Amino acid sequence: MTNFVEELRWRGMLQDIMPGTEEKLNEGMTAGYIGFDPTADSLHVGHLTQIMTLIHFQRAGHKPYALVGGATGMVGDPSGKSDERNLQTEDMVEHNLAGMKRQLSKFLKFEDEGNGAVMVNNADWFKDMSLFAFIRDIGKHITVNYMMAKDSVKRRLEGDSGLSFTEFCYQLIQGYDFYYLWKHHNCLVQMGGSDQWGNIVTGTELIRRKDSGTAFAVTTNLIKKADGTKFGKTESGAVWLDPEKTSPYKFYQFWLNASDDDTKKWIRIFTLKSQEEIEALENEHNAAPHLRILQRALAEDITIRTHSAEALETAIKTSEFLFGNGSLEFFKTLSEAQVLEIFEGIPQFTISKNDLNDGIDAATLLAEKSAVFSSKGEAKKLIQGGGVSVNKEKLKDPSEQITLANLLNDQFIIVQKGKKNYYLLIVKA
Repeated sequence: MTNFVEELRWRGMLQDIMPGTEEKLNEGMTAGYIGFDPTADSLHVGHLTQIMTLIHFQRAGHKPYALVGGATGMVGDPSGKSDERNLQTEDMVEHNLAGMKRQLSKFLKFEDEGNGAVMVNNADWFKDMSLFAFIRDIGKHITVNYMMAKDSVKRRLEGDSGLSFTEFCYQLIQGYDFYYLWKHHNCLVQMGGSDQWGNIVTGTELIRRKDSGTAFAVTTNLIKKADGTKFGKTESGAVWLDPEKTSPYKFYQFWLNASDDDTKKWIRIFTLKSQEEIEALENEHNAAPHLRILQRALAEDITIRTHSAEALETAIKTSEFLFGNGSLEFFKTLSEAQVLEIFEGIPQFTISKNDLNDGIDAATLLAEKSAVFSSKGEAKKLIQGGGVSVNKEKLKDPSEQITLANLLNDQFIIVQKGKKNYYLLIVKA
């Protein structure tokens, strides 16, 4: 057994903790849970703080429960939201649950013995419960005054959109989740983000009022970026854990491009490195910040655990290809979908295969058949100055012929203007 609360504390993750929680956890193996709403068929990096909390909980010798909200996912939690979200159908929720289960299994050890993780679905205990049974057996224990005092409720009531009865009931429904797990699985602790504190303590209050029981609560800090932008969001949207939604390369780049201020916090939260290892990396990083040692350590650690060592290797080789001296041999191993994904957001031009049958001079190809340059004169000037590469090789003459033999993977030509400006020519019949 190790001290779970102390682990969260030194990592800068701990926000709120109910009195007596740390002492209870230090007595021996304790069951605790975190809930995940199935709003999509994949988790995203915004969920990683809670996933890491469960990982630390299990590593400390405790038994983690991951509750997936098959029932609550069809209701909606008002916490931290200014508008009511769209409710989902039962089929949508079931589809999303399956994806979440696969992902959580990558991070937690699901075993029958000892402190193996357990996954539960609150639809299992809500599906056969009638409204009358709920309001008679559960609702009578929590007053409207108590529910109205919650910040999540007050903010919505003060806002323009108001609060539906559906979402108003959410804290009571989540409270019953805690009661059910406490009663039937001896789950004594609920954990979550700090915006869940009100919902969590409603559960502890329900346990106290209904069965005179004792339960505990821990919340973690909500992650914010140093520049004030939302954590886990990029220009193209959320950063997902599903490689089909966010490729391992883009996932790796998200962490690699973090600022120094963010990385110093995130490497504590999102890796399993010890305090000594992190401090040693910080010293190395401070001695040579341009090498981005902290960012690389963070990106490599979380990419391997979310995807695989092979996915990390591909992500690194992709980065080297685009920003370093990566070889064309690596590019030739990529599928068409992978190539297009890598070059997403990079200017792309479609060229007719007929234009390359007899060869075409580089200046014409780059200025007239595509818009890499605005004029042939501009193209000729930069080519003669050694500033243009085709397929990683510098052009020496504007009249140099580009033919079908230059195609990579039978359909692509990569043009580089200067050091950082890439263009993708897609050649089609």
